[in-house]
Amino acid sequence: MMKIENERLELSDELSRHIFSSEPENGLKLIRDLPDLTAKARGNCLLLEGSHEKILLVKRFLEILGQRIDQHEAVNAVEVRRLFNQVTSVKPLMSGVTESFNFSDLIASFSGRVVRAKTPNQQAYINAIENNTITVARGPAGTGKTYLATAMAVRALKEKKVSRVILSRPVVEAGESLGYLPGDLKEKVDPHFRPLYDSLQEFIGMGKFEQYVRQGVIEITPLAYMRGRTFNESFVVLDEAQNTTLPQMRMVLTRLGYGSKMVVTGDHTQIDLPRTSDSSLLVLDKILDNVESIKFVDLATEDVIRHEVVRRIISAFDAYQAKERKQQ
Repeated sequence: MMKIENERLELSDELSRHIFSSEPENGLKLIRDLPDLTAKARGNCLLLEGSHEKILLVKRFLEILGQRIDQHEAVNAVEVRRLFNQVTSVKPLMSGVTESFNFSDLIASFSGRVVRAKTPNQQAYINAIENNTITVARGPAGTGKTYLATAMAVRALKEKKVSRVILSRPVVEAGESLGYLPGDLKEKVDPHFRPLYDSLQEFIGMGKFEQYVRQGVIEITPLAYMRGRTFNESFVVLDEAQNTTLPQMRMVLTRLGYGSKMVVTGDHTQIDLPRTSDSSLLVLDKILDNVESIKFVDLATEDVIRHEVVRRIISAFDAYQAKERKQQ
């Protein structure tokens, strides 16, 4: 028989504002939706009655949310719900319950906003980059694959661990035929590299970004232009890797020189090659699984940081595609 416990938790003014807000799905409603638990508001206090496990989950959630608030993170209703879903999906521990959610500061943006991991998987991704020569991140849109890789590249540059940053992606996925496009090389590839430009400018500002590009400290180049080169003391990011073939992937991985790191990012559900089976991302782990200092990290729907509807869209597409595969 389940043992029922009671707990009275006094919340700070800021924390109670987020838990007892006027939002339709505020923190209190999320807590009340947990099975085997009842929750009531009494001023700035939260009264809980239920199983020990569920009460521990709520205390874990409140502790981590309080830490985020104390760190002056932007916390809105969507962030509260996302954090609640993360916390309640991880088995609670009797001690050190916040261990997997203690995310250290990564870098400050140009505007002063502190950038850090938002989920345990994102923190694992950052750790993999720090501890390995090559990291391959796979996951759906909005999970921070490119954003965090770019942040790590800029941090390595600022800390003088590398002397330059190389960002690349396949431009025209089925062969990178740029000649027919008007303008010089930069004008040809600009639209394809806009997401990378945006991330870099967020971290170092427009002026510094343009200066680094002129000096060659930051190089943004189509994948085809990496052939025959060697990158020493560089942080290389290959984006949209799902649109590379095996020969292209082999080529770019073997460009890595001394004192360098590489991050490869891609989403296997968004392959634009004429034949999906040609994507190197589908088999890369089988080829490199036993190679030392290469780490594969898989991000998932729960790591999506964009608008909540993006998470729902991804889940809906995944469910539809799984159903289609079963019927085939």
